[in-house]
Amino acid sequence: MNTDFGRILTAMVTPFNKDLSVNFDLAQQLARHLVQSGSDGLVIAGTTGESPTLTKEEKIELFKVVVEEVGGKASVIANTGDNSTSASIALTQAAQKVGIDGVMLVTPYYNKPSQDGMYEHFKSVAECTDLPIIIYNIPGRTSVNLLPRTIANLAEIDNIVAIKESSGNMDQISEIRLSLPDHFSIYSGDDSLTLPILMLGGKGVISVASHLVGERMQDMVKAFTSGNVTMAKNIHLELYPFFKGIFITTNPVPIKCALSMAGWPVGAPRLPLVETNQQEKEFIRGLMEGMRLL
Repeated sequence: MNTDFGRILTAMVTPFNKDLSVNFDLAQQLARHLVQSGSDGLVIAGTTGESPTLTKEEKIELFKVVVEEVGGKASVIANTGDNSTSASIALTQAAQKVGIDGVMLVTPYYNKPSQDGMYEHFKSVAECTDLPIIIYNIPGRTSVNLLPRTIANLAEIDNIVAIKESSGNMDQISEIRLSLPDHFSIYSGDDSLTLPILMLGGKGVISVASHLVGERMQDMVKAFTSGNVTMAKNIHLELYPFFKGIFITTNPVPIKCALSMAGWPVGAPRLPLVETNQQEKEFIRGLMEGMRLL
């Protein structure tokens, strides 16, 4: 089981046509471009990929076409997490059939399970697949926080190999690193916390910014891992306005706008998300110009 997914994984947007159907051809083109411009791997149909408004059939087809395009060249991770354990198992098994490298499972949202409930949820999915699993902790979207002691218990399950941490709580991330074996990977779920999490023993980031600054993010990670912490810090500070600016409104609305400006017609988001307003567009244009991305 290959559990080294890389250091910079892009949480890829899902391109839509004008009628908001999925543009699978453009998804393949974008996947190829991302792998050629700094991404070690891709996370498909995550939050940035608008998973809440994709059908199960659309997700499976996305997994399939991205594997066809970049499988073997980069790791392809399918977001198969759901707040129904049985639905998560079914999608995970479907993803395994199309040749995905691993799956990402978000903590169940809205139904607010206990720590024991979350443990049983992840354990049940893990028992139904041979694929390596990344757990995704994002309390701001799910209303539940997976605690370090629960993560440590889950890490004893062979195919639960990593966590995407979006709690923003650096003390919690320190506790996770202290309580987990070295081979268990911690990925930052926030672009702006990539370098701090690397300093705490993290592996890398599951990123939104890497759609447009992936190569520069690789420079930052390589500087840090080679011991040039000052260079890594300087690159972090250079990228920081972009890291924060692309979250001016709900993700993935700003990154879709930025990609469109950069020549990738990825389309509008599906409702209930709406496109950027004029003020947000102007801000993003200024951000892109400041980063020399236009």
